[in-house]
Amino acid sequence: MTGAASGIGAALARRLAADGARVVASDIDIAGAEEVAAGIGGLARFLDVADSAATRELIDEVERSLGPVEIYCSNAGLLVPGGVDTTEDGWQQSWEVHVMAHFHAARVLLPRWVERGGGILVVTASAAGLLTQLDSVSYAVTKHAAVAAAEWLAITYGDGGIQVAALCPQAVRTPLLEGSATEGTPVESAAAVIHRSAADTDGVLEPDAVADATAEALRQGRFLVLPHPEVSTYAKRRADDPDRWLAGMRRLARRMSD
Repeated sequence: MTGAASGIGAALARRLAADGARVVASDIDIAGAEEVAAGIGGLARFLDVADSAATRELIDEVERSLGPVEIYCSNAGLLVPGGVDTTEDGWQQSWEVHVMAHFHAARVLLPRWVERGGGILVVTASAAGLLTQLDSVSYAVTKHAAVAAAEWLAITYGDGGIQVAALCPQAVRTPLLEGSATEGTPVESAAAVIHRSAADTDGVLEPDAVADATAEALRQGRFLVLPHPEVSTYAKRRADDPDRWLAGMRRLARRMSD
């Protein structure tokens, strides 16, 4: 479990442990990961998911000490606010954490899972990956890429018994939503797309609810995990009439800037 120190990552770690899994909670916030691990009888490890060598080393260590990894939750994320003025470093951070981190893990695990006949990869994307994120172009773009990455992996490896799930929640009560995340601070990656800046908190889910929805989707073998079912409606409207959807999002952007 990456990004396990708080938010969705911590909730997923607790849910998997409750379901009988031996969980390794990893994060660059090692103190937070240790607290989560202590509460579930798991292990905590430092991991910068942008580091491909460190990802391989951690997976190898876990498989030597605990046995084969059966589920890998690629959950770490960050939010870099900004538009076309986003810096090169901000873009690179977002790309490494939201896209390449999934492939750093997949490069190690998928050949092993194919040989073993199965495995589960959970990619925490966001409703932003199906819709957009008005206050962060780097988040919107890289979360779309995260969904595309998960789709490609599901298509390419599904016949080999590999299950891939794309977790796409909207507003979740996490450090990111509540404003404690600063630029470049890694947090779990579920962002509000429409409700993020609103005073009204209707539709904001607790992390445990997202974890429960994920567990149910994995049990059913579903690819797309939508803890907020209304996201499916928004995505259908976007696909049915892109111009109308874009006009609506521009109206929303104007309201947010007032």
